[in-house]
Amino acid sequence: MNLIPTPRSLERRPGSFLLPKPVGVQAPACPNLTLKHELQKTPNHPESYTLTIAKNGIEIHFRDTGGLRAAKATLRQLVREYGCKLPCLKIRDWPDFARRGVMLDISRGRVPKLETLLDLAEKLADLKINELQLYTEHTFAYRKYKRIWQSWGALTAKEIKTLDARCRRLGIDLVPNQNSFGHLRYFLEDPRLKNLGELSEPFLAETKDFLRRPTTLAPNHPGTLPFLRGLYDELLPNFSSEFFNIGGDETWDLGKGQSKKLSAAKGQGRVYLDFLKQLHREVSARDRKMMFWGDIILKHPALIRELPANVIAMNWGYEANHPFAKEAAQFAKAKIPFYICPGTSTWQTLIGKHDNALANLRAAAKAGKKFGAIGFLNTDWGDGGHQQPLAVSWPLFAAGAALAWNTKTLDEKVLAKVLSRDVFEDATGKLAEAGFALGFAHQQLGVKTVNETPLGTVIAAPKPAERELFCRNGLKWFAKIPAKKIVAALREIQKQRATLLRAEPASASGKLLLRELDLTARMAEQSCQFMLWQQAVTAGKTSAAEKMAKRGIRALQKLEQDFNAYWPSRNKATPKRCTPFLKWRREDYQRGDWR
Repeated sequence: MNLIPTPRSLERRPGSFLLPKPVGVQAPACPNLTLKHELQKTPNHPESYTLTIAKNGIEIHFRDTGGLRAAKATLRQLVREYGCKLPCLKIRDWPDFARRGVMLDISRGRVPKLETLLDLAEKLADLKINELQLYTEHTFAYRKYKRIWQSWGALTAKEIKTLDARCRRLGIDLVPNQNSFGHLRYFLEDPRLKNLGELSEPFLAETKDFLRRPTTLAPNHPGTLPFLRGLYDELLPNFSSEFFNIGGDETWDLGKGQSKKLSAAKGQGRVYLDFLKQLHREVSARDRKMMFWGDIILKHPALIRELPANVIAMNWGYEANHPFAKEAAQFAKAKIPFYICPGTSTWQTLIGKHDNALANLRAAAKAGKKFGAIGFLNTDWGDGGHQQPLAVSWPLFAAGAALAWNTKTLDEKVLAKVLSRDVFEDATGKLAEAGFALGFAHQQLGVKTVNETPLGTVIAAPKPAERELFCRNGLKWFAKIPAKKIVAALREIQKQRATLLRAEPASASGKLLLRELDLTARMAEQSCQFMLWQQAVTAGKTSAAEKMAKRGIRALQKLEQDFNAYWPSRNKATPKRCTPFLKWRREDYQRGDWR
């Protein structure tokens, strides 16, 4: 029986129940469906439910609204699986995590259209997700800062209110998310706000191989809190959630500029915590509960106990071996409520890094359950221009939803079948099959590294002179990977693209997922082709390199044309923040060099 999440207890019984008429996927709504709000016949959990399908009808027992929604989500999946003839069964079910969320980055190159987000919310609700966050740096349409967000696109207040209302109907809490300490590069590039930055000029990273741009607010500048108050007062009224994620992660600049003397006197951890407390007061004054990323406070464990009692720490980490258990134990010991926050591992990969993602999701679920996390937030970042589309992330969204509900059960074969049926709407199963397999294609290259694969970063590598952070390793991979392994990866991608051609999605949504997945696979192909060209140039194979360059230029031109045509169907603004690398690689080919 293909259900995601997998129910905790499922008993098959003889016979079947015939629905009186086709009910579609948003019901069933029939006279033979009985709903009973009671405690005796449901497990002792707020979101528990019992679903019984007998020969004469369907009965749902539930404790609270969340349990009723979960039961109906299960029933909708059963209707999709069996049509009008439902098997007799009894399901008893409840979740491991009360809060089960997805966070989508909307600040690195892709700002989804409202229609994209509404469709995402509908599909996530059927996987029993009850929280959605949209990671925001500068891509809400703040009235005073149009010139900052205009070329990126931004979600408007009206769009947020529409999405919020739909999410409420679906049982999803749309949590406002606005980074409020670090990661504010594009605000701080504006002349009106530059003086609020801890630093005003780029500085060399500790590893000496890239520049960090000013991204962190100076906590001791008198204009910092008034700036944030203006953002909060414009953003928060559009959300009905009682929560607010203020970010606060990766404050790389802190203590290096305006707060240098203060940090030397009090300690950098104390300066961070004091400003976090100020943000907490602002959030509390607006009747919200503050969430914040936990990475910085974990570097100062002695200060964890001094956090305000009602904050929620978001414990994130994205590698298969991330020490979730060690970190979660610290929050639990200090009695600080916390979420466990793994990720999809799709960023800087183009087509995924599914082996790492699945291990990361499983480890997070296990540690979160053991140490009492109140939530599980599956994060989908957009580092390096957000090249990966939703089609690449969907298998991991579904896997995270399964583990957030039931930490012990994730059947990848069932996962693919549910994706085919409910997300890709492809009876052939080929779209899910190829999409899942593409996430393992990077293994053919035989290299491992943090937060990327060469398939993602070769084509998207920034120009070396710019010394940018993301995808910066891309132009170096050709020297570390044998040609035969590059060819093996290329052939695997081409094999899965051939599988995609046999898919037959029945809906416009499924056809769009197919289109964007194939476009992204074509980009990953070009990463392989570019590495082979680099090797030919380095080996002095001039004639072969020239032929490869001509083919590469034609392929990239066609890719850019096709990607630009696809873009408006999913996203706002233009693709220029997402795919400038297509032009960069053409220029490399034309110049005959990439350095």
